[in-house]
Amino acid sequence: MADKLAPEKRHIFLHNGEKVFEWDQTLDEVNIYINLPPNVHSKQFYCKIQSKHIELGIKGNPPFLNHDLTSPVKTDSSFWTLEDDIMHITLNKRDKGQTWASPILGQGQLDAYSTDLEQKRLMLQRFQEENPGFDFSQAQFSGNCPDPRTFMGGIRSD
Repeated sequence: MADKLAPEKRHIFLHNGEKVFEWDQTLDEVNIYINLPPNVHSKQFYCKIQSKHIELGIKGNPPFLNHDLTSPVKTDSSFWTLEDDIMHITLNKRDKGQTWASPILGQGQLDAYSTDLEQKRLMLQRFQEENPGFDFSQAQFSGNCPDPRTFMGGIRSD
């Protein structure tokens, strides 16, 4: 049932009309997916994740990304992998349930409608997590959705 509330599609982060990466989010994580250039050995790539900053690229070249993050992340549980010519970066949100309008601070923001849809989906993920015996996959909100972080006393910590 929880899989039904997973992100339906990835968002595309554009810069100057070009796709830089795709991304999605859950209550706990922001995932970034970058298509790697061909003919570059995997050991040449690097990714440095700091609490409020990310830098990645090919060693010996200017960084491909070198930006502040929208919100802080837990560096000890954030990581990156390379698989099938894609760099997958998993950023563990420090503030579980926070809706990110973009991974990069001040750039590539989702429009208000898409941000609202993300917030509703994260709220349903929260309900599903807190009530595992119920199926919220067909639930809908009418009007504004409350903030998943603070609604009814906030997200429970284990």
